[in-house]
Amino acid sequence: MNLSDHRKAIDKLDERILELLNERTEHVLAIGEIKLKAGEEIYAPHRELAVLQRLAKLNKGPISSESVKAIYREIMSSALSLEKSMTIAYFGPEATFTHQAAIRRFGASLRYSPQKTISDVFAEVSRNRADYGVVPVENSTEGVVTHTLDMLVDSDLQIVSQIVMPIQQCLLSNAQRRSIKKLFSHPQALAQCRTWLQNNLPNVEIIEASSTTRAAELAAQEANAAAIASSLAAERYNLRILETDIQDNTSNITRFLVLGRQSTPPTGRDRTSVVFSIAHQAGALHHALAPFRRYKINMTKIESRPNKRKAWEYFFFVDCEGHIQDRKLPRALEELAKYCKFLKVLGSYPNTE
Repeated sequence: MNLSDHRKAIDKLDERILELLNERTEHVLAIGEIKLKAGEEIYAPHRELAVLQRLAKLNKGPISSESVKAIYREIMSSALSLEKSMTIAYFGPEATFTHQAAIRRFGASLRYSPQKTISDVFAEVSRNRADYGVVPVENSTEGVVTHTLDMLVDSDLQIVSQIVMPIQQCLLSNAQRRSIKKLFSHPQALAQCRTWLQNNLPNVEIIEASSTTRAAELAAQEANAAAIASSLAAERYNLRILETDIQDNTSNITRFLVLGRQSTPPTGRDRTSVVFSIAHQAGALHHALAPFRRYKINMTKIESRPNKRKAWEYFFFVDCEGHIQDRKLPRALEELAKYCKFLKVLGSYPNTE
């Protein structure tokens, strides 16, 4: 086949793909009507996971499975936007890594609402002004986001999904690298790139900004200025990406939580998050955690936070494998409750990453 033949074949395939996409969307819309009548949530993380896993298994290339997932993420996002006018609240401003994580999970077709504080994200979802919320909960180098943990104690929201995303800091500028005289960024981003900056831009004036997004905005306004920010910020402010992955720790990963109002059904590969407090006495934590060992439930994380209601008492946040609808986990939590002054299941959700 010559060039013209290949292009004609692509045109015919595009027509067929478009026809099938619309046919698929009609089925999705029909399912959405059934869900709305039943009072169910439109977004279904467990079903989304099953679809993506099935497609990755069916994929024979040359398109990579990650690319297939990205393509279908946008197909699903488009369908969601047709089923219901959905709003996703996230800890803002625009073009931050939390915004990027939200788009990674929900696609580009939905409405996104940046919030000034993590508390505001919880409030938007609780008051039905947003369908879901996205907040950071921990970073592999900086540790937990304590305000998110504190909010989970009293909130009526459920964790319905998680997003685990590598944090790729980028050097953004419309100037040549050798011409950069001023660098803007958030203090945390600057700390994550300290060694790279010392080795590559030792004489540049460094100015702290309120966010990496604000840094990108400032860099776009000044000649010979640059910013450390996300690739999404480069797109938002029409800046060129001069360098990618300039963070000192190449395995810098942040975990985000998706907050919703209804729990997620089991998938067979799930994670459950709980929070509890115990009496302030010797051996109390050891006894409280014993049921996890007895029922052979793997705890993937435990974190303590001061109880702001009473001095010298603590909340313990635990992530473990399994779903609250499984056979073993409810039994373990029932035994755990005997040692607790307070126990709350924060959510069971797909352990996708």
